[in-house]
Amino acid sequence: MAHSGINVLLEGSNFSRLMGGLWVSVWIAVVSLFFGLIVGTVFGILRTTKSRVLRFILRLYLEIFRIIPTVVLLFLVYYILPRQLHINMPADWMAVLAFSLWVAAEFSDIVRGAIQSVPRHQRESGLAIGLTRFQLFRYILLPQAMKLEVPAAINLATRVVKTTSLLMIISIMDVINVGQQIIEANNSTYPTGVFWVYGLIFFLYFIVDYLLSLWARKLTARQ
Repeated sequence: MAHSGINVLLEGSNFSRLMGGLWVSVWIAVVSLFFGLIVGTVFGILRTTKSRVLRFILRLYLEIFRIIPTVVLLFLVYYILPRQLHINMPADWMAVLAFSLWVAAEFSDIVRGAIQSVPRHQRESGLAIGLTRFQLFRYILLPQAMKLEVPAAINLATRVVKTTSLLMIISIMDVINVGQQIIEANNSTYPTGVFWVYGLIFFLYFIVDYLLSLWARKLTARQ
């Protein structure tokens, strides 16, 4: 067992480095979801307005972020913005910006669909009793829409967590990047270490996304 591949995980600080890389991936995903869900909620509400111009602009925004691959979006934000707009931020915050824009686009469509799924008679009843449009959204539409959004929102969150595996392309020390460095540094000593390192990374991603799935089930069961 002296040179067993699993020992690569226990060599020096390799395991703690992997946990640190996982933390980087998770916090970027969480912060991106926080900002993206807020902006997406606002955009989703605006997409239900009567303004055709506003709806067209927000629909175009959604389609752009659906069409552009996430890897291209990361490159654009990381390389183009600093050069063209002189926006200089750390790479991890540039990743947060890219993911937040993507989440906002995706979640806006979820919110729009959830709001429009609320029965029409409830909207009409709210207006009939004298509620303003703001009160209609606050007390009738949004509370019901939020229940409908939960499964899709959790699914979006799992997609964001998995997509953080692309962070290594802009030199962020996420769990994938750390794992690759560990494999390269220990390849001669532990030739089979690659299976254990990536096996652990697979397990870590599985645990994070599985916990999100369990949370979604509990939230859905309470509704």
